[in-house]
Amino acid sequence: MTQAGHKPALSAGQIWNMSFGFLGIQIGFELQNGNVSRIFQTLGADVGELAILWIAAPMTGLIVQPIIGHLSDKAWSPRLGRRRPFFLLGALLASLALFVMPNAPVLWVAAGMLWVMDASLNITMEPFRAFVGDNLPDHQRTTGYAMQSFFIGTGAVLAGALPWVMTNWLGLANVAPEGQIPETVRCSFYIGGAALLAAVCWTVFTTREYSPEELAGFAAAEGVVAGARPVRVMRSARQFARGGILWLVAGAIVAGLVALARGEGRPAFLGAIEVAQELYVLAALVAGFGVIQLIASLLLAQGRSDSGFMEVVGDLFAMPRTMRQLAVVQFFSWFAMFALWIYGTPGVTAYHFGASDAASAAYQDGADWWSLMGSARNGLAAVAALGFVVVAARIDRTRLHALNLMLGAAGFAAMLLVRDPALLWVPQIGLGIAWASIVSLPYAILAGSVPAEKMGIYMGVFNIFIVVPQLLAATLLGFLVTNIFGGAAIYAMVIAAVSFLAAAVATLLVKEQTA
Repeated sequence: MTQAGHKPALSAGQIWNMSFGFLGIQIGFELQNGNVSRIFQTLGADVGELAILWIAAPMTGLIVQPIIGHLSDKAWSPRLGRRRPFFLLGALLASLALFVMPNAPVLWVAAGMLWVMDASLNITMEPFRAFVGDNLPDHQRTTGYAMQSFFIGTGAVLAGALPWVMTNWLGLANVAPEGQIPETVRCSFYIGGAALLAAVCWTVFTTREYSPEELAGFAAAEGVVAGARPVRVMRSARQFARGGILWLVAGAIVAGLVALARGEGRPAFLGAIEVAQELYVLAALVAGFGVIQLIASLLLAQGRSDSGFMEVVGDLFAMPRTMRQLAVVQFFSWFAMFALWIYGTPGVTAYHFGASDAASAAYQDGADWWSLMGSARNGLAAVAALGFVVVAARIDRTRLHALNLMLGAAGFAAMLLVRDPALLWVPQIGLGIAWASIVSLPYAILAGSVPAEKMGIYMGVFNIFIVVPQLLAATLLGFLVTNIFGGAAIYAMVIAAVSFLAAAVATLLVKEQTA
C-alpha cells in the first residue's frame, strides 16, 4: 500500500548498496579504456586508425541508452523492480565480453567485441543513473551521485592497477610474441569480468525499488500529478520534415566534400593536409539526425504521436532549460575525456618512454605505467567525490563543477610540461578531480529538473550529449592530430585542455530549476 508523503531519506548503508554495482561497471569501463588501444595496436592497428576503431563505443551508447531508458521507465517486476533487471542482463553480457576480448585472434574480432562490451556496459549503466533519481529525495541526490562517483573511482583504481600488479607482483609475462595479447592483459580482463558480475549482483539483491504506485504517491505529495505529462512534441510534422531535409542535405554535402578531398581531383589548396575516411562518419551522424526527424514527420502525419520513438524524439526537442544548458557542458567535457582515452597510451609511450612499437618492452612498460597513472587519477577521483558531499553544501553545484573543470584543464596542460614519467602523477590530480565531477555533479543538477516518471528516458537522452562529442572526437581527433601536430598523439591533450576550459565557461551559464 502506498503511503502518501515525501520520499524518505535513505541511510548511508542503503546508498552504499544501491551504488556498489558501479564498482563493477567501472572496472569494465576502465579495462576497456586503458587497454583497448593497446590491444588494437598489438593486433596491427596504426595510431592513425585508433579513433575510427573506437567509434563502436559511442555508437552503441547513442543507440542503446535512450532505448534502455525508455524501456526501464515502462518496466516493472514485483521481484526485481524497474531498473534492476537491466543491471543484471547488462552485467552478464559485459562479463562474457571481458572474457572473450583479450583472446581476439585478429583486429576485426577485437573491434567487434568492443562493440558488444560497450553495448552491455551501457545496458547496465544507464538505469543506474535513473536509480538514484528514483530512490533518493532531491537533498540526497548529490550524495547519491557522489557515491556512484566514489565507486567509479575505486573501480577504476583496481582495474587500472591490474596489469601493473600482474607484471611486478605476480611475475606474469608482460610481453608476448607479435600479434598476441600479453598474459597480464588477459588475466586482468578475466578478473575484471568476475568482479563486474559480483558487484552488480550485490546491488541487485541488496536493494529495493519503489513501485509505480509509490512513486505516484510521492509525486502527488510534492504537488506533481504523475502521468500528467503526455508526449511533448514541440514541432509539427512540417517542421520536422523541413529540419530533416536540411540536416540530410548537410550530411550529403559533408560526405561529398570528404570524397572530393580524398579523390583524384583533390583541390590543390589542401596541400599536404590528409582528409581521413573517418570524416564520413561525421557526415553519417549529421544525415542520421535528419533521417530521425523525417521519420518523426511521417509518424506525426499518420497520427502516431504516442509511439516510443516519438516519446524519445518529443522529449529530445522539449528538454528542460537546465538540461539544454548542461548538454553544452557535457559536450565539451566528454570530448576532452575521449581524447584522453584514445591518445593517452600512444601519447605517453611515445612522448615519455620514446617507444612507438607495440611489440617492444619499452612500449609495454609505458602502457603499464600509464595504466597505473589511471589508477592514481581515479583514486584521487574517489576521494574527491566524497569531498563534494561536504563542499556542495557550501558552494552551489554549478560553480563547484566549473572550478573542477578548470583544474582538469590544468592537468591536461601538465601532461606536456612533465617529461619525467615518474612525475606523471602530478597532472592526475587535476584530471582526477575533474573526472569525479563530470560523473556526479551534472547528474545531480539534472535529476532535479526532469519529471520523475521520465527519469530513465531523460537520463538516456542526456547520454546523447556524451555520445555525440565522442563520435566527433573519433572522427576529428585523428584529422587534427595528424595535420596540426604531425601525428604526435600527446598533443591531443592540448585539444582536451581547451575543451575543458570551454566546458567550465558553459557551466557558469547553467541555471538550476526544478521539474
